[in-house]
Amino acid sequence: MQRPHSTAIALGLVLAISTGQLATAQSPEEAQASTPPRSGVTMPRSANADPIVTEGVIEDGAIDAIKEMSNYLMSAKTLAITTHSSLDVVTNDGQRIQLDGTTTYKARRPGFVIDYESNIKSRRFIYDGKNFTVYSPKLGYYATVPAPGTNREVLDTIYNKFGIALPLEDLFRWGDGSNADRIQALKSAYEVGSATIDGVDTDHFAFREEDVDWEVWIQKGDQPWPRKFVIVDRTDPARPTFTARLTWQMNPPFTDADFAFVPDANAKRIQLATFKGE
Repeated sequence: MQRPHSTAIALGLVLAISTGQLATAQSPEEAQASTPPRSGVTMPRSANADPIVTEGVIEDGAIDAIKEMSNYLMSAKTLAITTHSSLDVVTNDGQRIQLDGTTTYKARRPGFVIDYESNIKSRRFIYDGKNFTVYSPKLGYYATVPAPGTNREVLDTIYNKFGIALPLEDLFRWGDGSNADRIQALKSAYEVGSATIDGVDTDHFAFREEDVDWEVWIQKGDQPWPRKFVIVDRTDPARPTFTARLTWQMNPPFTDADFAFVPDANAKRIQLATFKGE
């Protein structure tokens, strides 16, 4: 990773001072004429004077970090997770609109419940070890299908058969070899540096794949929780982004009732559409 050089910083200070001296020598009329009009909201810029050169950089430490993170998550008997996320939606004329939502997770083996809630929609995904259910509380519809006996098989089945990819499931896939082909195909993988996320010290890593860029902030120490996750879609010129901040609880006490789906009295059962691909 390249870092700002002291000579570049010194040059910047000299330019700033000399520009200020020239400005004070101008008349008010000249200064007003030479100042461009404000265009509105100003985009914040990085304090890093030099761009980070990352093309083709694959650091073993970055790969090891996500494997260690994933293995740590998979070591839990149960997990409770809360995420606060923002998702960019791109309008027809290319403007990015950001939508916020909250997702809570309960996970065991086998079984999981994922609740997503926003002002736009709400969804619940329930796997009780035998059946997988998608429920829309606001619309009052649900669909239930038989499911395999492990979380991994369920995730693969609902994606391949129904086109459903559950939020953040990738975090659990790096340590067991199931993402080996993606690791081999990475365009770049490197450590950006350290950062404090919600009061927690983390290591910040960035990755590039064929169509997406993504970043993860992993807690330092012997509990490598992922504390922040960002995905950028490079197939869209607007570069829509998904951002999530995560809090975790290791091995909370759950019962079978936590993973049971009981539909509302007025809820209507529908058929889950089969994914036909592009």
